[in-house]
Amino acid sequence: MNNDLAVQITNIVHSYGDHKALGGVTFSVNRGEIFGLLGPNGGGKTTLFRILSTSFPATSGDAAIFGDDVRRQADKVRRRIGVVFQNPSLDKKLTVRENLMHHGHIYGLRGSELHARMKEMMERLGVADRANDIVETLSGGLQRRVELAKGLLHRPQLLILD
Repeated sequence: MNNDLAVQITNIVHSYGDHKALGGVTFSVNRGEIFGLLGPNGGGKTTLFRILSTSFPATSGDAAIFGDDVRRQADKVRRRIGVVFQNPSLDKKLTVRENLMHHGHIYGLRGSELHARMKEMMERLGVADRANDIVETLSGGLQRRVELAKGLLHRPQLLILD
C-alpha cells in the first residue's frame, strides 16, 4: 500500500449474507485532501466507514490508512484516525467534560496534556461554556459538536465522518 496516500481502497467487497453492500469499491484520497462519499440510503457508505474505522473486516479487498492495512494493523490505524459515528456515541448522563476526559483516556491522554486538549477542542467547537452541562440537556447540534471534539481530541491524522 502507498504511504503517500491518506486512504487507499482497492476492490473492497462486503456482503451481509446474500446482500452485497459493497461490490468492488476502489478509490484513494491524498494527504490533506477533503473527500466526500455520497450515495443513496443503503448504498454501503456506513459499511465502508465501519471497514475503514476497523469495526469489522471487508469480505474481500484491501483498505489502508497512511499505508497501514486496516485489517492487519488495526491498532495502529485506530491511533491515526478520529471517527464520528452516524449515531451518537456520547454518554448522555455525563457532562461534556467527562465525555471528553474518558475518551482521552482511551488514547492514553492524562493530566495537563489531556486538559489542554479538552480546552482547545471545546473552545474550537464552541462548547467551552457548556463543559459542565450534562450531555442530554444539550441541543442536537451542540451534541454533534461534542462528538466532533471527541473525534479530534487525540489529534488524529485523518478524521472519518459517517
